[in-house]
Amino acid sequence: MKKVLYAVLVVVVVVLLYGGAVYNNLVNKNEGIDNQWAQVESQYQRRFDLIPNLVNSVKGAMKQEQEVFGKLADARTKYGSAATVNDKAKAASEVESALGRLLVVMENYPQLKSSDTVITLMSQLEGTENRISVERKRFNDATQEYNLIVKRFPSKLVAVMFGFGEKNYFESATGAENAPNVSF
Repeated sequence: MKKVLYAVLVVVVVVLLYGGAVYNNLVNKNEGIDNQWAQVESQYQRRFDLIPNLVNSVKGAMKQEQEVFGKLADARTKYGSAATVNDKAKAASEVESALGRLLVVMENYPQLKSSDTVITLMSQLEGTENRISVERKRFNDATQEYNLIVKRFPSKLVAVMFGFGEKNYFESATGAENAPNVSF
């Protein structure tokens, strides 16, 4: 009788230890995703800090392009008021679209391409866009690791028990694969 009781006790302890390990792993992965999203946002912030400088540098030469500047400002405002990761990703895509239009417009103004300020800002913006791309990939990688744990058996049982659900990947907005169309 004692052997059976010890065996049951050992099984219960093993199950509890396993459950605790899975729970801690889920917490770590969840925090990793939040941290990685913060990295994406810090790169977005860098981009948003550069955009007004770029816009102000080219605004004087492009007074007739006020619509592009307005859309860029609106998109930045939408990002600032977005609450969820999905809303922020959608707003960031709108910023990218508006920024793409600005870059197309700038291509039509050769005198801007020779301005040292514009060249420097464009270089910084290109670097920021690369950083954003890297951080988005890292975010999606962290999300994939987490989602695999949440979906796989037997860790799925612990995830469901403690309310850990699947996380959304960063996805570009619909139509982002198309180049912006700017006509004069």
